[in-house]
Amino acid sequence: MANAGFTIWFTGLSGAGKSTLSEIIEQRLRARGRNVEVLDGDVVRTHLSKGLGFSKEDRDTNIKRIAFVCGLLSRNGVVCISAAISPYREAREWARQEIGNFVEIYVKCPIDVCRQRDVKGLYKLVDEGKVKNFTGVDDPYEEPENPELVIETDKETIEESISRIFARLEELGYLESETVVGRA
Repeated sequence: MANAGFTIWFTGLSGAGKSTLSEIIEQRLRARGRNVEVLDGDVVRTHLSKGLGFSKEDRDTNIKRIAFVCGLLSRNGVVCISAAISPYREAREWARQEIGNFVEIYVKCPIDVCRQRDVKGLYKLVDEGKVKNFTGVDDPYEEPENPELVIETDKETIEESISRIFARLEELGYLESETVVGRA
């Protein structure tokens, strides 16, 4: 299974660190010789899900589209990384069933820390009343009940998070350990 395709599904609030983790994981998986594709929530909304709003139905449709692409890629040997808020448990569970080789990673970060980071300026827009139905503020975020891993980006360094992610992927059999890779 160590060379099979699979999907890493990062979920968490805006500003939690999903995109940052995805970029580093992508680089390190490529360095290990893996084919990798990242489906970042912002990029997907610009291209694959253009025209969708932020109602529950539209958010679920967005997640189903991401899951469909991840499923196609994963079954063809690609490591697919989804970095989308994906606020609803039911949609994430649907994605898990649809994809199969699925590793849910909850990028957990308190909303006050996400607000302080506010890398995209979205929380500021919410505070100014320019954005409504924002996940974690005036729209719900349903925390995962049984993710394969919880990463708390306010309590650990990026490097600690990355190490924990790789250790978990190795433990689950999706990756060979670095020591085995180095000897090959």
